[in-house]
Amino acid sequence: MKLLIVGGYGTFGGRIVQLLENEPRLIIMVAGRSLAKAAAWCGHRGSVTARLMPAVFDRDGDLAAQLASLRPDTLVDASGPFQAYGEGCYRLVEACIEQGVNYLDLADGSDFVAGMPAFDAAAIRAGLFVLSGVSSFPVLTAAVVRRLSSGMARVDTIRGGIAPSPYAGVGENVIRAIAGYAGQPVTLLRGGVKARGHPLTEQMRTTIAPPGRVPLGNTLFSLVDVPDLRALGELWPQTKTIWMGAGPVPETLHRALIGLAWLARIGLVRSLSPLAPLMHWASNRLRWGEHRGGMFVAVEGADPTGALVKRSWHLLAEGDDGPLIPSMAVEALVRKALDGHPPAPGARAAVNDLELADYEALFAGRAIYPGFRDDSGDTDRPLYADLLGDAWQGLPGEIQAMHDRAGMAEGRARVERGRNILGRLTAWLVGFPGPAADIPVRVRFDVDPDGETWTRTFGARSFSSRQFAGRGLAERLLCERFGPLTFAMALVAEGHKLKLILRRWSILGLPLPMWLCPRSTSFETVEDGKFRFHVEISHPLTGLIVRYRGWLKPVGSHGSSEIVSPAVLPSARQP
Repeated sequence: MKLLIVGGYGTFGGRIVQLLENEPRLIIMVAGRSLAKAAAWCGHRGSVTARLMPAVFDRDGDLAAQLASLRPDTLVDASGPFQAYGEGCYRLVEACIEQGVNYLDLADGSDFVAGMPAFDAAAIRAGLFVLSGVSSFPVLTAAVVRRLSSGMARVDTIRGGIAPSPYAGVGENVIRAIAGYAGQPVTLLRGGVKARGHPLTEQMRTTIAPPGRVPLGNTLFSLVDVPDLRALGELWPQTKTIWMGAGPVPETLHRALIGLAWLARIGLVRSLSPLAPLMHWASNRLRWGEHRGGMFVAVEGADPTGALVKRSWHLLAEGDDGPLIPSMAVEALVRKALDGHPPAPGARAAVNDLELADYEALFAGRAIYPGFRDDSGDTDRPLYADLLGDAWQGLPGEIQAMHDRAGMAEGRARVERGRNILGRLTAWLVGFPGPAADIPVRVRFDVDPDGETWTRTFGARSFSSRQFAGRGLAERLLCERFGPLTFAMALVAEGHKLKLILRRWSILGLPLPMWLCPRSTSFETVEDGKFRFHVEISHPLTGLIVRYRGWLKPVGSHGSSEIVSPAVLPSARQP
């Protein structure tokens, strides 16, 4: 297959090349207005399996002549911004149909994608597929909603959002598109009727948290103009509300963008387009935080009995794998076509041409971790099971039993203390046990609708703390309060081990900086059929504070109570 990528050395086009360059059945023409840049990009890729060819292509030039000269089988328009194509915005689509070339684009503008069915009859007559919006919005979101809505009688609300890593690298055309629609009116579904929204001036917060993984920080999302606002309503016509957002970080820059968008909304400026170069510079240089990104899709509706159903899908992407996801829809369609399963002829938004399984096959082998959550409000689930979601079922039975409806646990532990005077003072203030080679351990807790109270006894010394599910900025985290201090931790399931990793901490509700936080390695595991715990707590100023490890077994029961091991003592933290 000869694949022509317009904008092939740009941000998204370059990622398509990266995803497909190991395919020996492809000739990839990396095209743009500059042959030198195209050649440099191809040379930069080094030795690859596909054949890379630099080419010149100007979408404002003689399209028929250029297509006739290059003779591609399929063209991918990865240039944009599609919102700014203006009159004749479908010239490339028309030229591809006339020249017998299949067409794909990564359009993110709702108006542009909505106009694609006008070419359906011509594409069918030519036996060509002409697909628009071939990216995360709306292809991946549509595939996820199909999975989430399985078995539901009605879908009332669809919400979703993308939170890119601050180090993802944002292309100039993407910024031009955002600047163009920021604060401008767009049509969306709200409360069952078509309404007017204004991108970047409407917000929501949520936490992207695939079960058993360290979640992203609680993220601020702003409304964006994407094809989903219309396309998903056509797929699920009973839906009353559809909302899609983006959560760029750092949040400081995001809030500055929100302020600028409001200037456009209230009419103080006509458009933010003149600021696009400055916005592009800031987004690619003023960045800090974790090199992680993610995506979420949430649906609400009813099952056949009329009961409320709330489900969500979460995706976490580590490092440089996250920025590849918007280009994976093109990769999936091209690979399927090479395998003899091309999309059906016709012109349309590509919302029905891929399923979530197609994406999951591409996620495998990369640091991309999707997962589902049932948020329907099952209050009978134990605290840990509720926070871990589907990951709970993958834990060993001994760990599940230790956290599920037992009133007491007993065992033995080895305790070590640091020698630094500050470390000893800290351990004494917190109430940690003294050093012992072998000491009896007993743990009891009481549960109520708001959380759990743990009482731990090492030898003759006892102390208590409070555990509960986090809210707000600590959403999806396990919170433990000990006196005025509260620690918010991620429950991370890794094989047969359950780790507890600190993400936030506060005193009397006031957030504290993480660089001041104690360091820890804290986990639960199973060895020789026994539940075992390991906790090591230290601080840069004190060195080792305490290290304790041992085993426990549940004994006794008191109704709805639930046992929790001491593997998570109040200061059992890991940065």
